[in-house]
Amino acid sequence: MITIKTNHGDIKVKLFDDKAPITCENFRQYVADGFFNDTIFHRVIPNFMIQGGGMAADMSQKATRDPIKNEADNGESNRRGTLAMARTADINSATAQFFINLRDNDFLDHGTRDFGYAVFAEVVNGMDVVDAIAAVPTGNQAGHQDVPVETVTIVEVTDE
Repeated sequence: MITIKTNHGDIKVKLFDDKAPITCENFRQYVADGFFNDTIFHRVIPNFMIQGGGMAADMSQKATRDPIKNEADNGESNRRGTLAMARTADINSATAQFFINLRDNDFLDHGTRDFGYAVFAEVVNGMDVVDAIAAVPTGNQAGHQDVPVETVTIVEVTDE
């Protein structure tokens, strides 16, 4: 069980090792390395998703390992409470950033509009924390939109 400890409370997450083995191994390695500690949820869009795992409070992007293969074709759907890997237009560009779906976002699924976004986990406890984060006021900062006005920190991520 993964625990994402934030300054808003804890989010407990179950990884889908059988459905997204590459993604889960990648995520666990970032956890083991302490990579997520003191990063932020830097993108918060109500009724869509919250995104984090790759930026410091000053909005600087942390250096990551190489991108991984996109496992969006694993049969999992971007439904409320699932975690998926963020990526660029390059299908296989995911590194450390992830997002938590605030509603069913099936348009992000494999084959809907493109290859899709790989779902690799789900929140099993702490959706109230996710929803609280989703409700924070946002604005523009350092060239980014939808940034929480008050920093939402990922204090630590542990694998128990």
